[in-house]
Amino acid sequence: MPLPFETLGIRPELTALLKTEGILEPTPVQKRTIPLAMKGNDVIAQAQTGTGKTLAFALPILEQVDPDHPYVQALIITPTRELAIQITKEIGKLAPVAGCAVLAAYGGQDVESQIRKLQGAAHIVVGTPGRLLDHLRRGTIELWKLRMLVLDEADQMLHMGFLNEVEEIIAQTSRHRQTMLFSATMPDSVRRLASQYMRDPEDVRIRTERVTLDAIRQFAVDTNDRAKLQTLIRMIETLRPYLAVVFCRTKIRAKSLAESLLAHGLEVDELHGDLTQAKREQVMKRFRSAKLQVLVATDVAARGLDVEGVTHVFNYDIPHDAETYIHRIGRTGRAGQSGTAVTLVSPRDRMKLQSIERGINALLERKSMADYGVGPDAAVEDAVPAKRILTAGKHAKESAVRNERQTGNADSRDGRGRPSNRKQPSARGGRVQGQPTGRGERIQGSGERQTPGGRNQGSAGRQAPGGRTKGSGGRQAPGGRNQGSGGRQARTAGPGSPKASRPGGARRGR
Repeated sequence: MPLPFETLGIRPELTALLKTEGILEPTPVQKRTIPLAMKGNDVIAQAQTGTGKTLAFALPILEQVDPDHPYVQALIITPTRELAIQITKEIGKLAPVAGCAVLAAYGGQDVESQIRKLQGAAHIVVGTPGRLLDHLRRGTIELWKLRMLVLDEADQMLHMGFLNEVEEIIAQTSRHRQTMLFSATMPDSVRRLASQYMRDPEDVRIRTERVTLDAIRQFAVDTNDRAKLQTLIRMIETLRPYLAVVFCRTKIRAKSLAESLLAHGLEVDELHGDLTQAKREQVMKRFRSAKLQVLVATDVAARGLDVEGVTHVFNYDIPHDAETYIHRIGRTGRAGQSGTAVTLVSPRDRMKLQSIERGINALLERKSMADYGVGPDAAVEDAVPAKRILTAGKHAKESAVRNERQTGNADSRDGRGRPSNRKQPSARGGRVQGQPTGRGERIQGSGERQTPGGRNQGSAGRQAPGGRTKGSGGRQAPGGRNQGSGGRQARTAGPGSPKASRPGGARRGR
């Protein structure tokens, strides 16, 4: 039985690759646009951002490019470099199956590097108007053999004042090209452009609900990188979602976050491109059956994710653009249900947030991490469960006791009143555990206690009258001399005395 994309004319190899990316069902704009584009018709497609327009033109391009012809056969013009990069990445994942090469050409990138790549025979070029004109004027790109031209986000491109540049680029393309125009709106300027440069275009209009659905409550929480994990945990504990999807930017971030949430005691698993298909299906089965409370996912892995009962979406990493944002929050508030979408915003994310708000034509409600009891100096380790903190504290205390027994009292001071914390061998042959007694310092070893008047009682020893100390197996000689087991200690200077031991004061051990 053919898969849905195969019924649209897409080769099985591409369909199989889409399946590994989690893309199983074509969106409405893809269902209507791909068959028309595969026939070679010009197409005007009006659809909101986030409806899958990229694959609507990328798949027909990949099906029609001939890898044996080393020249630019398809050109995609976008208004911004961010969109150019995004489209290039999307097509780049599928291009090896078609045996073709794709190149992004945009301002702010090394033009010489782009020239070298163009000389390497790029079949598909995705670029911004200014940089494309630069290459045309340098003679580093030729479009007279161009077979397919795509104008993406045409309304935004003309709104940004690129009409003259776009017309100059189109004038240098082949007259026999196929032209596809995609736009969220159809102002008069876009329609004039279409009527001037397109041949009997097929009109595709996808009517979708507004992005800012009343059923989805959207708000942003100001936080910082140090406190982000604790903020997320506190929000999950406060909002108590039935099912939640947490979005991360990369596979590594998703894996790390899932491990942290799991350590905190949440029912969580991860969904990203490094998982096998069997593992992905297992995770989704557990999530759909509500055996998982939280699913940590990347954008690619969660594409097309449709699970009933998702009440909350958390953007742990802010999305790059409005289209990705719309795709993410669309995982909740489905089938007439209500939902909540939360975006965690660090100081460096504020420009991206403003761009997203412009893209969705709405301002997000603002909150602070303080609203959830998280302070500005909160650290990642603050989010560790209390059980783990107590266990760690117990181990640290036991380690400190062991160290004290090995090294003696850390508060010991030498004859000059300075701290003396060096480790020494334990007492043998009348040697005292701790620092050498050449300067007459007071030392309290492991198992000792300080007697009144500064007298020290050694381990397994007792305080003799007149300040004499009898150690293990030894006795206190007259005049403060210590005799250890099998040896004797010569007279030493008293506590605090700057004098060193007398020459005859060397210790004799057995």
